[in-house]
Amino acid sequence: MAAAVVWAVLSWLVANWWILIVLGAATIVGGAVWSHRLWQQRAWNRVRQQALRYGLPQLDALHHRDFEYAVRDLMRRDGCTDARQIGGAGDNDADVLATDPLGRTWVIQCKHRRDGDRGPAVGTPDPQRVNGTARQLYGADIVLVVTNGRFSTRCAPLAAQLRMHLADRRTLATWASGGRPLWDLLPRVPPTPQKPLDATGRRRPSGYASALITVCPS
Repeated sequence: MAAAVVWAVLSWLVANWWILIVLGAATIVGGAVWSHRLWQQRAWNRVRQQALRYGLPQLDALHHRDFEYAVRDLMRRDGCTDARQIGGAGDNDADVLATDPLGRTWVIQCKHRRDGDRGPAVGTPDPQRVNGTARQLYGADIVLVVTNGRFSTRCAPLAAQLRMHLADRRTLATWASGGRPLWDLLPRVPPTPQKPLDATGRRRPSGYASALITVCPS
């Protein structure tokens, strides 16, 4: 019975071969249209990312989780095409992972303050925590703490000692509202990846580089 059905179908297709041509042509045209729309969408996304701007009132009003996504989007705007938000339980003090165009690994901890610089200052425990995981776990070339608020007076000397970077409210405003990437606004940023050691003591390749950003609630 099954053989008879198969034979009938094949006989019908042979007799109506033109239907196969029509279906094939329709498939090709449909695929071309879909590919073109996908290309248009990606191009539009790139345009929107390149034009992305945030004002401080916008950033202040965000939930701390949305602040993570804002930082991720700013990194993408500046050429970190793989930037993604990874914050949550077990994130090892990291909320956003990305790689800059020069292949440098960034680990950035972002501290959101609902009251901006009128809120409590970011203290030294936060830089200490992210410094403890950034290089060892993620092979960071650049460790950064960024806030829409302010840092305590003890943070700057500690950051210099630990070879970290701090981006306060003023730096964040310049970065978020303009077109300059973060690495052009920070002093003494390593020009090339540092190629940290892996578990066997060998240097990891430059392609291992990535950027990591942590945003914590106020």
